[in-house]
Amino acid sequence: MTDPYRGLRGWAAARRAVQSRLRFTSLRLRLVVVFGLVALTAAVSASGIAYWLNREAVLTRTQDAVLRDFQQEMQNRATSLPVHPTRDQLQHTAGQMANSSQRFSVLLVAQDEHGRTVTGNSDLDTFTLEDVPASLRKAVDKQQKSSGAKDSYHLYWQRIVEDDKPYLVGGAKVIGGGPTGYMLKSLEPEAKDLNSLAWSLGIATGLALIGSALLAQAAATTVLKPVHRLGIAARRLGEGKLDTRLRVSGTDELAELSRTFNRAAESLEKTVADMSAREEASRRFVADMSHELRTPLTAITAVTEVLEEELDAETGGIDPMIEPAVRLVVSETRRLNDLVENLMEVTRFDARTARLVLDYVDIADQITACIDARAWLDAVELDAERGIMARLDPRRLDVILANLIGNALKHGGSPVRVSVREEGEELVIRVRDHGPGIPEDVLPHVFDRFYKASASRPRSEGSGLGLSIAMENAHIHGGEITAANSPDGGAVFTLRLPRDASPLVEEEKRNGNGTKGNAR
Repeated sequence: MTDPYRGLRGWAAARRAVQSRLRFTSLRLRLVVVFGLVALTAAVSASGIAYWLNREAVLTRTQDAVLRDFQQEMQNRATSLPVHPTRDQLQHTAGQMANSSQRFSVLLVAQDEHGRTVTGNSDLDTFTLEDVPASLRKAVDKQQKSSGAKDSYHLYWQRIVEDDKPYLVGGAKVIGGGPTGYMLKSLEPEAKDLNSLAWSLGIATGLALIGSALLAQAAATTVLKPVHRLGIAARRLGEGKLDTRLRVSGTDELAELSRTFNRAAESLEKTVADMSAREEASRRFVADMSHELRTPLTAITAVTEVLEEELDAETGGIDPMIEPAVRLVVSETRRLNDLVENLMEVTRFDARTARLVLDYVDIADQITACIDARAWLDAVELDAERGIMARLDPRRLDVILANLIGNALKHGGSPVRVSVREEGEELVIRVRDHGPGIPEDVLPHVFDRFYKASASRPRSEGSGLGLSIAMENAHIHGGEITAANSPDGGAVFTLRLPRDASPLVEEEKRNGNGTKGNAR
């Protein structure tokens, strides 16, 4: 009978394999990454906007205060100078202007009475015309068109960087031929404040990223916990634990998914239980019928043996008219006896009561005995060295060989070639015929019980249990049989068996499961 859990177990194994391959692209990781990217984008955007707004506000406030103070000083002090001041006068006035509340450096430039350019510096010549950008000097010296009370000269300013330090430079000219004044104000304190602000925003961004990762982890745990429980339940269901159910709480989509899983598990459990009950009833029926048939069959077999002896007797005790009928009864009785024995063997496998009786056998001698007992010596070629020993069940090995060779002779055609090879701790026995081969659509089913390639095949060709019983006997040894078509024509059945089945028997005894072996 087929295993109702085989597909579920295969699905569970495939699922675990996929999980191992996708471990690094898990939903949890993707949630954390998405949360992190969203938080990082939001934090960087907010920090960048905040920094830019604060920077402009700080610089504009400082700039406006300095320029306003410088303009006031130019109006109050520079306009009081004579038209052609001396250097000392310019120096004194520049010092007075520099003592304003904003504390900036001042440079005054004028023409003396001889037309020479004189300058006065509030910082002992540390602030010169070379420090003033040429574009600013050009703009300051340029007279603007005046209308009404509007000034002919305007105040200009520019931000510069000298030796990696920011400065504000401004300039203006006294209307009516007075001196030109320039101002230099260091913006380093404001730059330090802005750097501190940038560091603070950076730290805040990092903390926001960490916080978002923690929140994402917590959210992923909350969201994925039901999914994780569902995965565990699905794995348990795939392992055959059909009573697995999920605890359902809430009304969201995950709760509905859990309810759907529970309904599917309940339906599956009921279906499998019904299948198992029918399968058990079928096994019981076959076993009971096989046992019931043995008693009358034994009597019938005894009678047919007497009739067969009469047929072979030289006295001619059987009427020639009924001789064909007697031979048919003898043949069909043997066939029925084989069928009942096969059915009983199948029921032992299904009930897990089949046992191995191990012994050391010479494989070549075993194959020879199998062929000789069935009078196949003329139709079978044996390629096997003597002395290849194995610890197996001789009776079950004989059943395997008889089924494989008999099937090759019946459906493939002679000569049938049997070869034996050793591959490590395994024995490899190949049975090849010279027939038309096995159709491709039949190959997957050749070991199925009661399977026949054509429904029109006559009953005398067998019950469809021979290859299935051979496979079960191979499995009980921990082996396997495969079927294929040879490139040179004909079918090839390959039997692989361990050279020593003792460890398998000992393991089954320890597990308390009889000696079912590796039956599948």
